[in-house]
Amino acid sequence: MKIDFNEIEEMTIPCMNSGTGMMTARMYHDGKYRIIAASVHPGGSIGLHAHPSGDDINYILSGSGKAVCDGREEELKPGILHICPKGSEHSIINTGSEDLVMLTIVVAG
Repeated sequence: MKIDFNEIEEMTIPCMNSGTGMMTARMYHDGKYRIIAASVHPGGSIGLHAHPSGDDINYILSGSGKAVCDGREEELKPGILHICPKGSEHSIINTGSEDLVMLTIVVAG
């Protein structure tokens, strides 16, 4: 299966999941997979939310930030893979001066 994110319309999302600031994203969803190429802009965050349908896997491509998963903080930087397990809740915060760019994959379980 090939997914061309260049063909998916980019969305600008303010205060994602009651977070702060802005993010831009291209989202693919087919009922089994949800794959998101996203940039959380400086000062922005994805608010605390749960993942009842499957593990939420976030691979950091550039920028810096932190994830808070079930109350535990983890540093995010390029090359880090953050997993929020199914049934857990997390938030992602851009702590840097550049976009926090990541690829998120959620597989329905």
